[in-house]
Amino acid sequence: MSDEEPLEQWARRREERRDRARGRLRAVPLGGGPHRGAHVEPDAPRAIEEYDGADWAVVGLVPDLAAAKAALYPPRPEPERPAEWDRPALGPGRGRHRRTAPTEDGAPGTTSSS
Repeated sequence: MSDEEPLEQWARRREERRDRARGRLRAVPLGGGPHRGAHVEPDAPRAIEEYDGADWAVVGLVPDLAAAKAALYPPRPEPERPAEWDRPALGPGRGRHRRTAPTEDGAPGTTSSS
């Protein structure tokens, strides 16, 4: 039996790897010289490039590193917390047996039950 991988398996793995990378974005500084770390020349304009499976294509230009980071890493929306996660505020003191904070009408709260 041969130690070499069949061509069909290699081609399938290669296409899967390319499919995963397709659509990936990167920021490339527009300046003289070789590409260096992103922190070098943070005020230099940058090209936003997208990988199409074979080449990197320019899809936009941004004025600096901060704008490039905003384009590459947009903020994620905050997940909504279920209503059952909201607990009444506890009153002063330590430990789990303290009473809850007084209600809006000034009446004392009830003891916590956990």
